[in-house]
Amino acid sequence: MHKTDSSDSTSPTGQTLSEQAFLRLRRDVISCDHAPGVKLKVEDLQEAYGYSSSPLREALNRLSQEGLVKADDRRGFRVALITAEDLADLTHMRLMVEVPALRLAIECGDDAWEAAVVAAAHRLEKAESQLSDGPLVLDDQWSQLHRDFHMSLLAACPSQRQRALCASLFDQAERYRRFSARHRVGSRSKSREHKRLLEAVLKRDADTACALLAEHTQGTQRNVEAAMQRMRNATN
Repeated sequence: MHKTDSSDSTSPTGQTLSEQAFLRLRRDVISCDHAPGVKLKVEDLQEAYGYSSSPLREALNRLSQEGLVKADDRRGFRVALITAEDLADLTHMRLMVEVPALRLAIECGDDAWEAAVVAAAHRLEKAESQLSDGPLVLDDQWSQLHRDFHMSLLAACPSQRQRALCASLFDQAERYRRFSARHRVGSRSKSREHKRLLEAVLKRDADTACALLAEHTQGTQRNVEAAMQRMRNATN
């Protein structure tokens, strides 16, 4: 497979090779196609993705800055582990950033924002109705629509940096959502949670909406911690 050495080369879509490599590798780490803790060897990634070492190393460094990959000068790069401590920190940051962003969005959002939120919720609900009884999070289309819905809620927040941080934290949590879905014993009615959140947002009831978003976020933490405990019990 031919590989170009210039990370600044662009595709027909206008993306540099570095950006392409970053987005593809990031997607596969978030979806757990690269398992937590696995070593990411540049030569193996070159074979798998078809990029040269330069854009791949740049992508790995960017993922390291996001906390999705851990860098070790002597041992290269590894996918970040899934741990209760990291999840607690991630949840803490999401509550600090996403909940105030939702409050600002409700305060500042106009009719067009409301319409976009309703449309995103409708697309998510329609996709859910067409899926089987398996874990929703493990369906890539549903996961994208789920992200779209949550980001639509925050879209009217006036701070671009806050919205960008919310998106990054949400994506980091996707690994944990997928881990939870793979190891869940009971079902979690995310659809009902989303409907209640949507209703509060459309009523411009910021206090209720923010409380529901916080509970929604903490639900993932509880489910992952329960899954981790079950795994520990199974190995003892």
